[in-house]
Amino acid sequence: MSFLLYFAYFIVGQVALTMALYMLSFAVPKAAFAARSLAAYMALVITASCGVLISIVMRIAGSGQSAQWATGRVFKFLMAASTGITFEIEDPEKHLETSRPAVFIGNHQTELDVLMLGCMFPKYCAVTAKKSLKSWPFLGWFMALSGTVFIDRKNSTDARAAMSKAATEMKHLKQSVYMFPEGTRSYSKEPTMLPFKKGAFHLAVQAGVPIVPVVVANYSHVLYVKNLVFNSGTIPVKVLDPIPTTGLTSADVDELTRSTREVMLKELVALSSKAQRRPMAMPSSNGGAGVVKASGAEATLS
Repeated sequence: MSFLLYFAYFIVGQVALTMALYMLSFAVPKAAFAARSLAAYMALVITASCGVLISIVMRIAGSGQSAQWATGRVFKFLMAASTGITFEIEDPEKHLETSRPAVFIGNHQTELDVLMLGCMFPKYCAVTAKKSLKSWPFLGWFMALSGTVFIDRKNSTDARAAMSKAATEMKHLKQSVYMFPEGTRSYSKEPTMLPFKKGAFHLAVQAGVPIVPVVVANYSHVLYVKNLVFNSGTIPVKVLDPIPTTGLTSADVDELTRSTREVMLKELVALSSKAQRRPMAMPSSNGGAGVVKASGAEATLS
C-alpha cells in the first residue's frame, strides 16, 4: 500500500513540474523540450504500469495476443493529451487489419517511434526487443507478459532460437511481428535510413509470411534532440502493400532486403516532403545496396 502511495505522490509531483515547464516555455521556448520530454516519460511509465495489468487480464481472458495493441492505444491517448503529438495512419487497403500473420517493418528515427507503434500497432502482433529490456521495471514486465520476442544479439545461438520460436508461433498462432530492420535509431534531420539488417527478412521467408512495410515521415520538425526541438504536431505514416515471400529461400534474402529498402526510401522522401511542406532530394546511395554485410547474429537478426 505504501508503494502505491509513493507512486501516486511521484506522479502528482511530475505532473506539477511538467505544467510549470510548459508555462515557462512561453518565456523560454527551450523549456518546451524539457516539458514534453518529461510528459512523454511519465506517459510511458503510466502506460507500462497499465500494460502489466492489461496483459494479465487479457491473457486470462484468452486475448493475450492483443495486449500490446490495447496498451499501445493507452499510450496514444496519453501522449496526445500531454504533448499534443500523434501519428496519423494512412492505410487505405486495411493491411493492418487483413495481413495476418505478417512481418511488419518500419524505419526507426527516435524514441518517439514507441508512440508511432501505439498509434498504428495491429492486433495479434508483438514487437522484438533487445534482451536487456526484459529486466526493466514496469516496461520489461509489460513486454514479457505481452509476448515480446527478446533477442540477445551477443549470443547468436540464443538469438537464432528466439527467431525460430517466433517463426513457429507466427505459423501456428497467426501472430504477426513488428521489427525495425535498421536495428537502431537514425536521429536523422533529413529523410534517410540506415542500412538494413536481414533478420526481419529471414524471419518472413522462414515463416512463409508477407512483409508489410510501414513508412513514417521524417519528423525532425517535431523532435530533433540535437537542437532541443520538441514540438506538438501530427506525423503521417503510410502502410505500403504487402510483399509476398512465398517460394523464396535464404538465397533470396539479400535482394528482398535491398528492394524493400528502396521502395521504403522513395516513399519516405515523398511522405516527408508532404509533411514538412518543402522539396526533399532522394539521398544518394552509399555505394552499396543498403544492406548490412555481416555474419552470425548480426546477419540473421534485425
